[in-house]
Amino acid sequence: MANNSVMEDTLKVLKDHKLRVTPQRHIILAYLASHHNHPTVETIRDGLSKELPNMGSSTIYNTLNTFVEHRLVVELQNGDGSTHYDYFGTPHYHAICTNCGKIVDVTYPGFSKDEQALEEKTADISGYMISGNHMEVYGLCPECQVKLGIK
Repeated sequence: MANNSVMEDTLKVLKDHKLRVTPQRHIILAYLASHHNHPTVETIRDGLSKELPNMGSSTIYNTLNTFVEHRLVVELQNGDGSTHYDYFGTPHYHAICTNCGKIVDVTYPGFSKDEQALEEKTADISGYMISGNHMEVYGLCPECQVKLGIK
């Protein structure tokens, strides 16, 4: 279970986004905020089975879809055919291994400035009114580089 600070923070996030606070929404968002494993629906269901044993996959899917619509969570495809989810509380982007599908969050000082510059440049070039972005980079993770004899 998430700690009290995460529970308080996620409650505030739900209220700030004017989402009706339900136990399911709160506990799923708290799970995502406290687990950085880019879980699938099944992983979330298994992880929350003790707190909410009767919560079905459809409830989790519907909740995640609501979070995606409100840009609290992003959907990630890692090449294995399953959809993974990530809470976007701290600005970051993703590096995805093209061999094993591992997903890692990448952030650095100044990332928010770089992200804003990218959005502004995109708006200037395309004429789009930018409402957000989601960046992914692909390559081989260090473990796969070793396995494949590259490193």
